[in-house]
Amino acid sequence: MAEKQKFHIEYLLKASPEMLYQYVSTPSGLAEWFADSVQSKGNLFTFTWAGSEEKATLIARRRDSLVRFRWEADENDKYFFEIKVEQDELTGDVSLVVTDFAYPEETSDARQLWDNSVTNLRKVIGA
Repeated sequence: MAEKQKFHIEYLLKASPEMLYQYVSTPSGLAEWFADSVQSKGNLFTFTWAGSEEKATLIARRRDSLVRFRWEADENDKYFFEIKVEQDELTGDVSLVVTDFAYPEETSDARQLWDNSVTNLRKVIGA
């Protein structure tokens, strides 16, 4: 079986890093734009979309800047998805940088899913 390939996408958003971090790091924030429902118990997050559940473990967190999750299905692999909040020191621009993994033939679909999710986030935060 082919290996998943890492990809990055950067989205410029008009929001404070602290506010964005709440939307990417908490169950209530993630449920506003990323999934229909998000529950957590410790570092285990349960994401629900149209009745389908996926579980992921929070494997890294940096206050106000980064969260990294590993899907249960990938727990024996190096794969993860990461959402990083960055602010340009010169311009003050705030970006959401997504790192994810997908099989080569699924990368386009995975990027489209992120685009759609971030479009939802923009609507929620009014950016």
